[in-house]
Amino acid sequence: MRVGAITHQHRSRWRSVAAAVVAILSASLLTSEIGQSRAEPGLREVMLVGNNWEGVADIIESTGDFAKIGRIDLIPDKDQRLREIYLNPIDLAYFLGIRETVGEGHDQYIDDMYTTPDGSAIVVSRPSFADVVSVDSSTGQVKWRFPVSGNRADHMAVSPDGSRIAVSASTSNTVHVLDIDNGTELGTFATGDKPHENVFTTDNKIWNMAIGEVNTGLDHPALDFTKGDRKITIADATTFSVIKTIDMRERLDAFGQANLSDAVRPVAFTPDESKMYFQVSFFNGFLEYDVVTDTIVRLAELPKNPKTSNERNTYVNDSRHHGMSMNPAGDKLCIAGTMDDYATVVDRATLTAGPLVPAAKPYWATVSGDGTACVISESAADQVSVIDFATGNKVTSIPVGDHPQRIRSGNLPQGWKTPTA
Repeated sequence: MRVGAITHQHRSRWRSVAAAVVAILSASLLTSEIGQSRAEPGLREVMLVGNNWEGVADIIESTGDFAKIGRIDLIPDKDQRLREIYLNPIDLAYFLGIRETVGEGHDQYIDDMYTTPDGSAIVVSRPSFADVVSVDSSTGQVKWRFPVSGNRADHMAVSPDGSRIAVSASTSNTVHVLDIDNGTELGTFATGDKPHENVFTTDNKIWNMAIGEVNTGLDHPALDFTKGDRKITIADATTFSVIKTIDMRERLDAFGQANLSDAVRPVAFTPDESKMYFQVSFFNGFLEYDVVTDTIVRLAELPKNPKTSNERNTYVNDSRHHGMSMNPAGDKLCIAGTMDDYATVVDRATLTAGPLVPAAKPYWATVSGDGTACVISESAADQVSVIDFATGNKVTSIPVGDHPQRIRSGNLPQGWKTPTA
């Protein structure tokens, strides 16, 4: 009996140790996925701020005072691209259409961007140019270019090892997966209408969220069916075969939220990837989805700004709240209340919001290099702001370029400076 008891104790201890190791590894892999891994020797960790309407990325410190380090032009081939577009009537129609719809009267030059593992280049998706390019971080010149299928490039994601990029081709309902070093297409998979957010998970899958039509005025819940085929597509990250699709309409209805849109916008996974938090069109809040049981389990409705219109067609691209991130410990969420002009840190256990930090059309949220703060883009104020996860209070703001949108962590060479023309 004593031997059996000892064996049981040992097994119990080993289970505890194994669970702890798995948790640590999961957190480490998640941290790597969102770009928060420590820089290798010879590299420095930075944050990239993509100024969508300007085509220039500001490079800032990833921790501390988040001071500006430099800038890099991510449309050095602009003149060439414009010549090609204006000579092609179909391309020109889409180019002008992007300007007048999702671009709010502006060309969209930068949607998403990541650095290569060695810091030698920045890979960027460019909606108005319908492509992905790699820009040499030292010279500022284009190293390779990949035109996406269709006429618009959108959100990207980088694989946990940094070797692959997944990009949404939003008008062809396709995700392209590219080699980050040379732009070679490794594979594709089909999605719902207007693929948007992409996420690599640590079990070798790619999650894509299709948001459907966000540019029409048919925004009443009764006309929700006109928005297209909105679904989550989960694909194998090696073979690119579709493993599963998730129609959130069915899950929302089962949860008693038939009036909520099923267009899944930004998402955040817990470190062990057992839960996914997601925002949907028109809603000032977010939902919690249990990955294992395939059900929605909780909803958090966040405060409304009294000045925000209740008219859905006044929300930019159907976004009421757009942007969320989770701290490495997995106990806090940072939410960008886009149309309500604030950001807030939410306790994950209770789903209660902390202080409402005033912000001018915050459009994205990411995590600082040391994991202690949330960094949001204030697209209407041309600045990024830093919010402490522990207190929920703003730490600082840093002026950047025209209409900052996506913010990503990355690595550049030690001593990196703005490339000269």
